[in-house]
Amino acid sequence: MSRIDRRFAELHAHGRTGLIPFVTAGDPLPGAQVALMHALVEAGADLIELGVPFSDPMADGPVIQHASERAIAKGVGLRQVLAWVRDFRVRDATTPIVLMGYLNPVEIHGASRFASEAVEAGVDGVLLVDCPVEESDTAAPLRDAGLQRILLAAPTTTDERLGRVCEAAEGFLYYVSFAGITGADRISHDDVRERVAAIKRRAKTPVAVGFGVRDAASAAAIGAFADAVVIGSALVDRLAEATDANDACARARDFLAPIRAALDARGR
Repeated sequence: MSRIDRRFAELHAHGRTGLIPFVTAGDPLPGAQVALMHALVEAGADLIELGVPFSDPMADGPVIQHASERAIAKGVGLRQVLAWVRDFRVRDATTPIVLMGYLNPVEIHGASRFASEAVEAGVDGVLLVDCPVEESDTAAPLRDAGLQRILLAAPTTTDERLGRVCEAAEGFLYYVSFAGITGADRISHDDVRERVAAIKRRAKTPVAVGFGVRDAASAAAIGAFADAVVIGSALVDRLAEATDANDACARARDFLAPIRAALDARGR
């Protein structure tokens, strides 16, 4: 059983909703990355989505776009991201790590080389925004190496295509709560609840909901029916002005702890 599968099994057994924070690797401070990841876990993260900086993040709003720009300006690339995961694993062998990003850096690195190095570093899954289920052959080296492929579904996903996504998804299925970019604030909880219920009737994996989750209240509302909530832009925005590693870790704990508490209080 993979780390992702094991973590969701533990959550299900205890009736808890998973909390998945997203941070852009190397932002706000490259030297703070590993400490920041540990701080997220200490504050209640069940899985971590680590964004690989990319120059053209088409699915992301201004907050995460700027975070990628800042990280790239500081020389952060895929090799450094994998090194941080490796360092994180020295102290934490259980928290799943999913790399989220775009296909171009993987292709430049070489898909087979990336896959083997990622597994060796301790990465558990990949979510490539621009590598949809129709491009399964492109992702084959990643799966062959043991990386679970996290797939996206959206309100605009047709029933036919949703069936393909549910069949191919591994680890968990990431449901994008609305058609748009990260960081927007126009989520309809009733619409999302209905759509997630329909997806869960077909999916073989847990369903996590992201986009539009900004605080404890919105996380708890989504957590009432999702297996996990993903929170990214609001956290990345909170971290942006951190002055050093201690400040970044404190900001992460202060932001995430009330969300964890709200999820646990709401329960399933």
